[in-house]
Amino acid sequence: MKKAAIIGLCLVLMWGTTGMAMAKTLNLGTLSPLTGPYAQDGTDIKQGVQTAVEVFGPVEGFDKVEVMPGDSACDGGKATMAANKLINSGANVVIGAYCSSATEPAQIPLMEAKIVMITPASTNERLTQKGYKYFFRMPPRDDVQAWSTVQFLEKKLQAKTVALIDDKQTYTAGLAANIKRFAEENNLVKIAAHEHITPGDSDFTAVLTKIKSINPDAVYMSVYQPEGSKMIQQVRKLGLTSAFITEDAVYHPKFLEVGGPAAEGVYLTFAKAPDTPERQEFEKTYKEMWKVDSVGSYAYYAYDAAMMVLAAIKKCGTFDADTLEKTLRENTWQGVTGEIKFDDKGDRKLAHIVWIVKDNKFVSYWDPLTGKDL
Repeated sequence: MKKAAIIGLCLVLMWGTTGMAMAKTLNLGTLSPLTGPYAQDGTDIKQGVQTAVEVFGPVEGFDKVEVMPGDSACDGGKATMAANKLINSGANVVIGAYCSSATEPAQIPLMEAKIVMITPASTNERLTQKGYKYFFRMPPRDDVQAWSTVQFLEKKLQAKTVALIDDKQTYTAGLAANIKRFAEENNLVKIAAHEHITPGDSDFTAVLTKIKSINPDAVYMSVYQPEGSKMIQQVRKLGLTSAFITEDAVYHPKFLEVGGPAAEGVYLTFAKAPDTPERQEFEKTYKEMWKVDSVGSYAYYAYDAAMMVLAAIKKCGTFDADTLEKTLRENTWQGVTGEIKFDDKGDRKLAHIVWIVKDNKFVSYWDPLTGKDL
């Protein structure tokens, strides 16, 4: 076996997962729901990675970069099987998953296999509290989002009562629990009700009728899309007058498309990214590649994750997990979602703002950090 030449502190030769043969293909695995009700978000993630590979171009030391899609279906068991399949197929890095309930179980085999995993969507704070050194997260955490929401409820809406709705999944239930915790700590907003739906439901009349009878100042929908757009349509038909606020999973063009006029006036929390030439160029390229009129929210994070990984491998010369995670953590990266700098847990310092649906568009509305309108 020949010795690898050293450039700085990085290796030039790329070793396969067995450590015995030079790799010719750099395999980027993706893990996201490609089937089921959240397939649109999962496809956005896959296509975001594929767009990055196209834009970045060749990586020195490899004949090609191949994207290996894995279907998590937003299901823990299926995500684990998909993660193991990616491992056995030779994935060098995995970008995913989408639902926190899929990312968490998939972490186990990927971390044991020493494969760097970067989620472009999963926000449950527990994911980065386990000490997994090879795990990174692109969006802000749920506790950050919950804090922003409670700030908005208290300081901008001046709501005295709020009803919570979640679908009992890791992401949605965790976010609702954090909102409840922050509200109770501040003792300014009372949780008037906490209702639950089942993932995949399409009729929410019973829950919404119950909430209407309580008449809270605000209702928080901690759900995924398409449940979000379907729910808001039924809200309007029932004549609920409460303010409605929801979260980053619903910040998607499909919410506007499906929700239509019923979505008008809904508030959402999502991180604000800078409007840069690089972001505009990405949007143009993505739309042209995939023949679409809009870019799904998590395609941005997936694109940044893949571009960052490719740049890091180019910089250090290897996908070896120990070297790659150190390179990712010790450098600051510029992406279309803003500056990317990870802390020791693998989280970014990225804040949310509040958006409002106005004239069938997401419009920036209020900043929780400054308490000022945007």
